[in-house]
Amino acid sequence: MADETMKAKPARAAQEARAAKEGKAAKRNRRLADALPAVLAPLAASAVALGGLTTWVGTGHAGTPARIDVVPGRVYLPYGDGRETAAFFDIANSGGSVDRLTGATSPSALGEVTLTRHRMTEAGGAYRDAVAATAVPAGGELSMSPHGVSLTLLPKADLEPGDIVPFTLRFEHRGPIRTVAVVVRPGSSSP
Repeated sequence: MADETMKAKPARAAQEARAAKEGKAAKRNRRLADALPAVLAPLAASAVALGGLTTWVGTGHAGTPARIDVVPGRVYLPYGDGRETAAFFDIANSGGSVDRLTGATSPSALGEVTLTRHRMTEAGGAYRDAVAATAVPAGGELSMSPHGVSLTLLPKADLEPGDIVPFTLRFEHRGPIRTVAVVVRPGSSSP
């Protein structure tokens, strides 16, 4: 019996050592499993970002500055008793970065040319709000209209259909662009 007890002690010690190793391995596996989401979340976000950047670079727009083109615009002939009127331009941005129209000047205007946006009240009345700037999206365009963004001005002299009014449009990144607008009757796109 003493022999059997002596043989059982090393066997029990070996079992306990094996159990301790398995316990440590199980703890390590649990720690790894707990840490896995913390590692996978940033890895997945990085993969998505890399995919987006690859697409952006693949389209040829990565890092390209705004490329602004302005089509000659139109100025509405003032009507009624008021002399104030509005000018409208179509502005295209073929670059890869957004730019912003921040204002305009005209030697034909008394005082300031104001960048405005057409608004409606709940009761259906219309009014204009001055805005500091408006975006010209990358690869897109800004088409000014009486129902959206326009330039409001008070002409120095009486205008006639077909008159040419010079403007300088100011952009946040591109800088100033000189252009012209033709005077047209309201609701018309040509003289």
